Amino acid sequence: MGAFEGRKLIAVGGSGGMGRQSAEDVLAAGGSAVIIGRDQARVNDTVDALSRTGKAWGISADLADRDDVRRVQETLAVEHADATLLVNSAGFFIPKPFLDYQGDDYDAYLELARSAFFLTQTVTRGMIAAGGGAIVNIGSMWAHQAIAATPATGYSMGKAALHALTRNLAMELAEHKIRVNAVAPAVVATPLYEGFVPKDQLDATLASFNSFHPLGRVGTPQDIASAVTYLLSDDASWVTGTILNVDGGVMAGRN
Repeated sequence: MGAFEGRKLIAVGGSGGMGRQSAEDVLAAGGSAVIIGRDQARVNDTVDALSRTGKAWGISADLADRDDVRRVQETLAVEHADATLLVNSAGFFIPKPFLDYQGDDYDAYLELARSAFFLTQTVTRGMIAAGGGAIVNIGSMWAHQAIAATPATGYSMGKAALHALTRNLAMELAEHKIRVNAVAPAVVATPLYEGFVPKDQLDATLASFNSFHPLGRVGTPQDIASAVTYLLSDDASWVTGTILNVDGGVMAGRN
């Protein structure tokens, strides 16, 4: 019997990278998953792939659009109130100097934090009714410290908001047997960087960050998903309010 037998995961940002890998791992351990992503084709592709292992559903939505977020909330409340697992992994990353930010740049990041807040609220209501659950937010090493080579004030503020949400919800929801944790990655080879790196240069660009990590390489989606599924599982039944650094050693110090 798998660790997630009979349990349903809501994977926000689950159509690629670490969110998709986390969903794959949950299904491989007996669970099911609802994939929420912006690109309909990627959502469909993910659901098709997951359906070879277990049960999966897809919802396409722009999480920076408040009307879309409300629509997703309604769908989750009506069709997936039985979900007791949640991963908030939606995100994008485009380095930009602070003085170059416009209102739209700032809003794009903070609207994602807002969507995580209210989607989590909806899913949490179902978890309370079910008697418990587990939430994992994908934060970031950039929310801990700044890197001069990658100016990212907007991104970092949004991810820091997720870190704060994690700790506050861990306190509020403990009485309902809902655990809330986060994973803070450094550089991971995911579609996150396609927003500012041409696809034909992506591998070389990511490889240039290998030496930034004490362990000598960038992360993989599986590196992060392994931490996510641990925090979702009963193996972490006494872990809540934790921001787990999965970063190749970056936060430990400097070479």
